[in-house]
Amino acid sequence: MQGILSKARFGMLAVAICLFPACAGQSIIPLDIEKQVDQTLSFAQVKDAPATHVGKLMVLGGEILDATRLKDRTRLTVLQLPTGRNHEPAMDRTMSRGRFLAFQTEFLDPATIPSGTRITIVGKISGATTELLDEMEYTYPTVTIEFLKVWPEAMQIPPRAGRYGFPYYGYPYWYAGPYWGPYGFYGPYRFIYW
Repeated sequence: MQGILSKARFGMLAVAICLFPACAGQSIIPLDIEKQVDQTLSFAQVKDAPATHVGKLMVLGGEILDATRLKDRTRLTVLQLPTGRNHEPAMDRTMSRGRFLAFQTEFLDPATIPSGTRITIVGKISGATTELLDEMEYTYPTVTIEFLKVWPEAMQIPPRAGRYGFPYYGYPYWYAGPYWGPYGFYGPYRFIYW
């Protein structure tokens, strides 16, 4: 009996080990490109000294501020955002460490990536460019895009209208009745569950 139980445990362990990689999910970045990415490189390092990192590949997340079609490429001005699970950029703009310029050499219509679009790119660092940002000079790190992922817009669900026009923000019930009171003292409680 003990031998049967140990074999059953071993079999369950083997199945769990085989299924674990499938549950972990796959990276959005193609494997051949991901192998070349410098995982230790941060945006802050590149921003401080872009010339020392020229030619390295890195993953960058951000939000499009502007997209312009040039004669031979498309230029993206991007607000950098840290990436989380599966390299998806954060939603909070206050987490940004600055801006960068990304260049796509293949045709990319700016209309397909309007301002506010969140993206993740694998870019080859090409240096830096200094331009006017409002009334000051700003140095943008520049990258050439090797891989581009456009994220869908975040869903924002408006609150449902409850009884008497008050907004409903997801609580499991709402109160009905002309008067509210403990234990129905001023009027009966009625619960409507969603």
